[in-house]
Amino acid sequence: MAEDLFKALADPTRRIILDELACQSGQTLFEICSRLTMKHQLGISRQGVSQHLAVLEAAGLVEVRREGRYKFHNLNTAPLRQIAERWPLPDASGPESTP
Repeated sequence: MAEDLFKALADPTRRIILDELACQSGQTLFEICSRLTMKHQLGISRQGVSQHLAVLEAAGLVEVRREGRYKFHNLNTAPLRQIAERWPLPDASGPESTP
């Protein structure tokens, strides 16, 4: 699972898609494509965005909800929290240890 997560996060376009979903969750493919074109000047096809969304969904970072013929995409940060919990930071309030 972590391998899929890191692969998904490695691509800058996918990170921009996640940023856009963080700003406004529940977007359709059309809305995401419009934001990428207008806000980020990315000339990427709908099929290309759809493929990026599939990678993000496989990594668990995007959840899809269907209503009729529309698919709404939502950001899921749970996999990121799992990674953060995997390597916790040392407690800053405790005494510092020397190697």
